[in-house]
Amino acid sequence: MVVTFGFISPTVAIVVLVIALVIFGPGKLPDLGKSLGKSITEFKAATTEKEDAKATTAAAAATENQEGKNAG
Repeated sequence: MVVTFGFISPTVAIVVLVIALVIFGPGKLPDLGKSLGKSITEFKAATTEKEDAKATTAAAAATENQEGKNAG
């Protein structure tokens, strides 16, 4: 039984890694991996900040609505 992760099977992943090794060479791959990791981390941080901003805005709007109902 072959376990696939999304659309990439283990065989495809190995072929892609070998091609990347041939194209970029063994000295450049760690730098590429580091850059990719930083990019993913920054993307996650940006999406988390955006979600937090939405939650804060929604909470502020709910509080405003509640205060408006209490005052009226």
